[in-house]
Amino acid sequence: MNFKEFFSRQLHSGIQYLEFFPNGYGVSIVNHELSYKSDSGDWELAVVIGDKDKYELTYDTPITDNVLGSLSENEVNDICIKVSELPER
Repeated sequence: MNFKEFFSRQLHSGIQYLEFFPNGYGVSIVNHELSYKSDSGDWELAVVIGDKDKYELTYDTPITDNVLGSLSENEVNDICIKVSELPER
């Protein structure tokens, strides 16, 4: 899975990638002036529910109970696979 093939749009002078999976979950992946970054990674990922026009963050998955920051591209791709494999909502 390559998150850079997901739907993308400009956000806060940066970029956001969005993808929604058949299980009812999705991911919002951002890199912009307000996102968590570090020397180890530039991407922030949130697990979301909804669709690309209206979605909200969800904090009750086994993957995370918050936003994940300072991720490498490989870490983001791995987490996307895990979100896509969650049981259906």
